Amino acid sequence: MSEDLLSKKCLPCEGGAIPFDVSDVHKYQKKVDGWDITEDENKVFFLQKKFKFENFIKSQNFVNEVGKISEKEGHHPDISFGWGYAEIKITTHAIKGLSENDFILAAKIDKVTNV
Repeated sequence: MSEDLLSKKCLPCEGGAIPFDVSDVHKYQKKVDGWDITEDENKVFFLQKKFKFENFIKSQNFVNEVGKISEKEGHHPDISFGWGYAEIKITTHAIKGLSENDFILAAKIDKVTNV
């Protein structure tokens, strides 16, 4: 995990910015641990990661912590969870692609699992 990402804050993005191209995406992907790059039917890139836990309450606690971080950063991922897992999917909707904000949020989410 990249310490430089952890020290940054997500910046507001109202659109108009250009999403990362494939080379930027892969450069930044090396800064976060275990996040997959996926693409939807509209060619929008996402960061995606599945986390495993021992039971439902640990999954729920993790999701609650992710919610707090997301609210603090002003950047909100798609989250699904259930017994023993949570799945996080991140993109910058305003630009229909990935930006540095997505990788900042991913690094901060990973920190929750290392506490």
